[in-house]
Amino acid sequence: MDLKSRILYEDNHLLVVNKLAGEIVQGDQTGDQPLLELVRLYIKEEYQKPGNVFCGLVHRIDRPVSGAVIFAKTSKALTRMNQQVKDRKMTKVYWAVVEKEPLELEKKLIHYLRKNQKLNKSFVSTSPGEGYLQSELIYKVVGKSERFYLLEIELITGRHHQIRAQLSFEGFPIRGDLKYGAPRANRDGSISLHAAGLSFEHPTTKAIIHIKAPILSEELKKIWCNL
Repeated sequence: MDLKSRILYEDNHLLVVNKLAGEIVQGDQTGDQPLLELVRLYIKEEYQKPGNVFCGLVHRIDRPVSGAVIFAKTSKALTRMNQQVKDRKMTKVYWAVVEKEPLELEKKLIHYLRKNQKLNKSFVSTSPGEGYLQSELIYKVVGKSERFYLLEIELITGRHHQIRAQLSFEGFPIRGDLKYGAPRANRDGSISLHAAGLSFEHPTTKAIIHIKAPILSEELKKIWCNL
């Protein structure tokens, strides 16, 4: 699916893309072309810009996760959007499918996470400690079928693998997430986690922007349709 058809919002300052599961946002050791570079090429070609094109990444989501990602087209926009992320003024909503029923239909989770760089995995503690960062989210069960439960999650902090690690620690890992305890993989290699919505203040106009990202993965669509 081409990039242009996945653009959720664009103006002179920002561009929001609906990332496919399996895409990397930034370059890594795999050498695969990252979404950041695709966006930069799109801007260069669409607007026939000569030379190097500025494109700044406001935030990231994991490779097996799909959904909305914000890019800044100017350095001023990037600075102001990064500050919103730092000040936790951006609202991020995710949808997750789990196979085990949560004990509570709605709950705020507060844990402490420590990233293990070598394993590319975050470990959870219920108490603070050296290297552990406080991590918060709110989930609620918004749908269910015979086998699965759909959670809507508001991410309060933005730690490495936070949603994946916290839900797993609570006993209901995300469907397809083998790294955090799911019993089986999704056929397309994704995990059933989708960055479904963003709300933020525009960096120049100060208007509140609301972004909704539709599900593009056929694998996820099948699951969602049965909930």
